[in-house]
Amino acid sequence: MTGPRTGPAYDPAALARRARAELRPEHYDFIEGGAGQETALRENEDAFARLALLPRVLRGGPGPGTRVGVLGREWPAPLFVSPTAFHRLAHPDGELATARAAAATGTPLVTGMAATTAVADVVAAARARDSEAVVWFQLYLQPEHEVTAGLVRRAERAGCSALVVTVDSPVFGSRTRDLRNGFHDLPPGLAAENMRDLPGAAPGGTRDIAMWPAGWDDLRRLRDLTDLPLVLKGVLHPADARAAVEQGVDALLVSNHGGRQLDAAPAAVEALPAVAEAVAGRIPVLMDGGVRRGSDIALALALGAVAAGVGRPVLWALATAGEDGVTELLSALRADFAQVLALCGGHRPGDLTADQVVARGFPRRRPEGERAW
Repeated sequence: MTGPRTGPAYDPAALARRARAELRPEHYDFIEGGAGQETALRENEDAFARLALLPRVLRGGPGPGTRVGVLGREWPAPLFVSPTAFHRLAHPDGELATARAAAATGTPLVTGMAATTAVADVVAAARARDSEAVVWFQLYLQPEHEVTAGLVRRAERAGCSALVVTVDSPVFGSRTRDLRNGFHDLPPGLAAENMRDLPGAAPGGTRDIAMWPAGWDDLRRLRDLTDLPLVLKGVLHPADARAAVEQGVDALLVSNHGGRQLDAAPAAVEALPAVAEAVAGRIPVLMDGGVRRGSDIALALALGAVAAGVGRPVLWALATAGEDGVTELLSALRADFAQVLALCGGHRPGDLTADQVVARGFPRRRPEGERAW
C-alpha cells in the first residue's frame, strides 16, 4: 500500500467514479443519492466551494499539531467517520473493514444503527487494532421504548463511548434514485444486524427501523436510560441548539443527513455558524455533510466546529479497495488537513478563526461587523 496522499493525488471525484465502476448501479445510487431533486446533496459540497480561507503569515512557533479534545477524549485530528448504512453493499467485509481502518488511523467511528454488522462485532474489530479506539453508536429513537432500550444496552455492552441520536427524521425522506430503481430491500444474506432479535422482530430475525416524530420528552427518557454522552445529530436551527443545551445534551452534530431528508435544507456548513453561536462554547459542536478535503475540515473548524465527519467518501474507498482503501482515505484527509492548517498559519486546530473565512470573489469592502459567510 502506498503512503498517505495529499494534494492533487487525492481526488474525491475520481474515487467516486472508481466506486461507481465497482458497484451495482442500484447500490451506488443508494450510497450516492439524496432526497427530492438532490439540491441539499449538491449544496453540501457547493457551499464549501463558495468559501475561501485567508491565511495568516509570520506567526512563528512549532509545526502544526492536529490533536483535539472531544467529550473527554483526545483525538489525533479533528476528523471522524460519520454514520452511514449498509457497508456490506460496498464490500463483503463491510463495517468490519471500516472499523479496522478507522482504528488503524486513530479516527473515531460512528457506527450506524442500520449497519450490516452488529455493533459488538464492529467495536471488537476496532479494538483489535487499537484497544483505545473510539466508537460511537448512531441511534434513531424508536416508537417502542423497549426497542430503544434494547439498542442502547447493545451499544453499552459493546463498549461504545457515546450515542449519536439522529433527530432529523420524523419520516423518511423521498430518495429519488431509490424510488426510480425500486431499491427497497437488502440483498439476501444482508440485514440491519443491530435490529436482530429485538422486540417485534420479524420471523427472519430482523426488524424494520422506524422513523417517527420523537419529542424532547423522549430524549429525556433516553437520558434516564443511559449514562453515555448524548450527541444530537441533525440540528440546523439555532433555537434547537439552545434547547439542546438546556436539556443537558453533551454535544451537537450539525448535519442535513447528507441531503437525504429535507431537500430544501441548507448546507450543513451554512447552518454551522449560527448553531455554534447559539451554543456559545457550552458543549462541543461537530458537523458533517460535503466534507471531501482538508480545507473543508479547516473551514468547518474556523466556523465553530471542533471536528468534521466524512461519510460517502468512506464508502467509495471501501468499494474500491476495502480496508486498505479506507485507511488510505483517512490518512490522506488527516495529512491534507495538517498541510492546510500550516498554510493558514495555524499551530493547532483552535487557531483557525472565523475572520479567516471569506466568500469566493474576495476582496470586496464589507461594512464593519459584517460576517464573511
